[in-house]
Amino acid sequence: MKTLKAQNRFDEPVTSAVLERAIDSGRNRRAPGLHATIVQYLSSSKSLMIGFADQSAVALPVKNYPELASLSVIELNHLAVGFGGSALCLEERDLHVSIAGLVSASKSLMEMAATVIAARNGSRSSAVKSQTSRDNGLKGGRPRKLAAAG
Repeated sequence: MKTLKAQNRFDEPVTSAVLERAIDSGRNRRAPGLHATIVQYLSSSKSLMIGFADQSAVALPVKNYPELASLSVIELNHLAVGFGGSALCLEERDLHVSIAGLVSASKSLMEMAATVIAARNGSRSSAVKSQTSRDNGLKGGRPRKLAAAG
């Protein structure tokens, strides 16, 4: 973890250049693909479509989530993205639901995520793995497993 030393800038004048630097810094820190930008109720499938900054989206059936199933169609249409793109909010009901929590409650989405992560992690190579592979290649390939004597 990187440690940052606190700086005391209480007397720094806020100029347009300082403000622009602060805005750029905020944009760079935020990962745009991880935060929802839109939520829309799809009446044809009775689901919520949650869209993200990279133009991807996920549709979640309302009936699978008790906190959403009790809402009327009008209330579902009034849902908004809040908390920096991490939650669905309905201010009339003081309802704030984590998008990550909704996705993690879906068994099929979690199974798909696990498969994607496993495939990504399995294709990673380290310097040690690469060197071992080269060494084994020089020796004629991967060493054969010895059959257990029995």
